Amino acid sequence: MPTHADTTGSRPLPTPRRPAAAHRVAVLAYPGMSVFETGIVTEVFGLARPEFDVDWYDLVVCAERPGPVPVVGGASLHTPYGLAELAEARTVIVPGVPDVTGDPSPELVTALRRAHQGGARIMSICSGAFALAGAGLLDGRRATTHWRYAELLARRYPRVTVDPDVLYLDDGDLLTSAGSAAGLDLCVHVVRRDHGAAIANAVARRLVIPPHRDGGQAQFVEAPVPADPDDDRIARSIDRALAQLAEPLSVAQLAGWAHMSSRTYLRHFARATGTSPIRWLIDQRVRASLTLLEETDAPVEQVARAVGFDTPVTYRHHFGRVMLTSPSAYRRAFRNRHGPADVARGALRPT
Repeated sequence: MPTHADTTGSRPLPTPRRPAAAHRVAVLAYPGMSVFETGIVTEVFGLARPEFDVDWYDLVVCAERPGPVPVVGGASLHTPYGLAELAEARTVIVPGVPDVTGDPSPELVTALRRAHQGGARIMSICSGAFALAGAGLLDGRRATTHWRYAELLARRYPRVTVDPDVLYLDDGDLLTSAGSAAGLDLCVHVVRRDHGAAIANAVARRLVIPPHRDGGQAQFVEAPVPADPDDDRIARSIDRALAQLAEPLSVAQLAGWAHMSSRTYLRHFARATGTSPIRWLIDQRVRASLTLLEETDAPVEQVARAVGFDTPVTYRHHFGRVMLTSPSAYRRAFRNRHGPADVARGALRPT
């Protein structure tokens, strides 16, 4: 649904009536923000999705002070919604903060705590984790933020366990993500959590993005190395492997597809992806099994074979390493939709 935010800077819009039963998502707008992060949230949760036979979200853009909010580029976003609406939403998203060295305002702290105490799901994108930490919500919890800010977040809030490597981290009722694009990964993950793999995959296709991105932030950290001209060959070998996950695959075979020696392939693959070919392949097979667990009643043994694991024991072992739970527990959580799932790096973690 449209957010009723006005970017013209004209007089305030009247607050419209909204369906009480809808899952309301509130995203915070703040002065000096880039509208990209808000656009991510709007694209995933704000657009109507009549093609899906589910109750979609009801998005509102909120500000600490309703009215015009100056944004990057000299424009102004105008919203009638304030912290009262934010505190009453079922999902609250903080897409960033004006200054990572400052503290969130007492009013925002109160609204975030009120929302959390009321059972809301609280999410952050990029530097938004500083607002959640400043409100005390992340004390004793795991969180992530953009790799540029991870050390500062850990230093300013020592009670928060900061993971600087993941693209996003789902700790149940508190979800944090890395840089801006990782916020898109997190939003699609939340759709998956709420509505299942088929709908999340359909949303990802409409956004022309993968349903899952593999690897962590390490692959994006600035480093004084030139672009690797062999990355295209690595990418082609990855695409071919993805099309043949159920088949036996080896490093030698992947290297052959890239026309490299195994040793050279290992080096270039790690540089391009931040991981090893075998670790990547195992992770891909585990992730390929998620839809089968969510949408079919196939036995775990059959699921394991379908995604290329030699035995169910091997599958369960690697599933546990990647997802931090068992295939059966994952299936129960996502098929029955009972309560929030805890996911780190896109993986379920039992409480």
